[in-house]
Amino acid sequence: MKTILIPTDFSPNADHAALYAMELGKNMKASLKLCNAVMVPASASMSGQVAWPLMDLGTLRADANRQLKQVSEKLKKHIKDTGASREEYPPVEVLAEVGTVPEVLNMLAEKGEVNLVVMGTSGVGGLNRFFLGSTSRDLINNGSFPILLIPPGTDFKPLKRIAFATDFSDGDMELIHSLSHFARPFNAEILIVHITPDDFDPEIHQKKVDSFLNEVTCKVHYHKVYYRHVKDMGIDEGLTWLTDHVDIDMLAMVHRRHPFIKRLFEGSHTQKMAVHVKLPLLVFPPETHTVL
Repeated sequence: MKTILIPTDFSPNADHAALYAMELGKNMKASLKLCNAVMVPASASMSGQVAWPLMDLGTLRADANRQLKQVSEKLKKHIKDTGASREEYPPVEVLAEVGTVPEVLNMLAEKGEVNLVVMGTSGVGGLNRFFLGSTSRDLINNGSFPILLIPPGTDFKPLKRIAFATDFSDGDMELIHSLSHFARPFNAEILIVHITPDDFDPEIHQKKVDSFLNEVTCKVHYHKVYYRHVKDMGIDEGLTWLTDHVDIDMLAMVHRRHPFIKRLFEGSHTQKMAVHVKLPLLVFPPETHTVL
């Protein structure tokens, strides 16, 4: 069974993301793992001579597990209130581990216990803070798992169309194949989107498109894959236009260390994207072999 990992700090935005993940789990027949990273207070690690008392650390973990169980009960009540039968309840496990969020999530990923991480963002400017913060930047740069970001106020609805932004990189084919497993339970369309500036060469571009889409047909065995060309725009401008003018339920993209994604996550228009994009944002790491 697939596993959706939900890291939480017990904030309202984290609770909201957990509800979204619960609905995903119900539809995808996936189990849920609620996780809290128990952080040792900074004062305890200021010196190699200082050790945080084991009894106090155990108290922190026990308190975290208690709060995790409370969140779990809220999730189960939510599913029950929707009229779902008990057989439809996704299994929910709670886990409190000592370490930073990246350390805990990567440890679980190494054990093969993560197919997807679902996290909440912090509102207007939230994506900017998420991606530029040291903790989350480490998750994106070094994690081996996809992360689904849920903006505040984004209620779950069955997915009808997922847009995947591509620059025709070789690795995108495997990710589209993985994305098809995500879309299949909803019978959702996958809209492959390529954005080009106004100085692109139409002939060269068309050859790339034809080659890429032929490969999609041969390698991605999913019947609802379509293509959309957004031209005469920059990357961030094109993605904003896409989310404003095309009916999509989720935006998916790859975080790679080259200008295509770097401009979005580090460029001057990042805050504008954070304001405009009110959709769930699925971010694939530079390399992943995880099947959603």
